[in-house]
Amino acid sequence: MAYKSCDDAVPRKVRDALQDAMELAIANVPALDGAVVVCPDVSGSMESPATGHRAGATTSVRSIDVAALVAAAVLRKNPDATVLPFRESVVRVELNPRDSVMTNAQKLAKIGGGGTNCSAPLCRLNERQAKADLVVFVSDNQSWVDRRRGQGTEMMAQWAQFRHRNPGARLVCLDIQPYGDTQAAERADILNIGGFSDQVFEVIAAFASGQLEADHWIARIEAAAA
Repeated sequence: MAYKSCDDAVPRKVRDALQDAMELAIANVPALDGAVVVCPDVSGSMESPATGHRAGATTSVRSIDVAALVAAAVLRKNPDATVLPFRESVVRVELNPRDSVMTNAQKLAKIGGGGTNCSAPLCRLNERQAKADLVVFVSDNQSWVDRRRGQGTEMMAQWAQFRHRNPGARLVCLDIQPYGDTQAAERADILNIGGFSDQVFEVIAAFASGQLEADHWIARIEAAAA
C-alpha cells in the first residue's frame, strides 16, 4: 500500500527502500510442497478497490494488485510454480522468478480488462494433461463468461476432470471481495478464503500440507485455552 501510494514526488531511495522491505517480508512466506499453480484474476472487475467502496476509507489498492502480489510472492518462494493469469481466457505473460516481487506484481496488474472466466485456467491445465498438487485462485469470484444454468459451475466441472487425473490435488479459492456465493463449494479438497491479510499464506500452506482439516480451528482454540 505504501509503494502504491508513492508518486514522483517521493524520492527514489524511499521507493527503493519499500521494494527492499517487500523482499525481506517475502522471507516469511512459506514455500508450498509439490507442484503449484497460481491463477490471478486480471479481469475488469478486479479494478475495484480491494476494500470495496467505503466513504472515507476506500483504499488505492485494487483487487488486481492483491491478486498480482499473491501470485508474485508464491512464484518467488516456489520458482517452479506455474502462473496462469486469466480473464475470458488465460493471458500469456512472461514472469521471471528472480525479478523482484514488485516487478512481477506490476506486470500482472497492468494486464486488466475483460470479462471473468474462472474455469479458464483449469480448462488450460486439462487440455495440457497437466499435473499439480495445489491450485490457487485469487479472484473476486464473479465468473459470468462460463455460467451454467442449474448444473453447478463450469469451474467445478473442470476441477472434477483435473482431480481425476490428480487425485491428491487441492484447490484454494482466495476471494478478495467475498459475496454470498462461490465458484467452488467447500469440501475436503477445496478451501475458500474470504478477504486478504498476510496470514493467507500460512493458511494456504497448512491446507496444502493436509494440516487444515475440518477440526483444525477447534484444535487451535483448545490448544490456546489450555
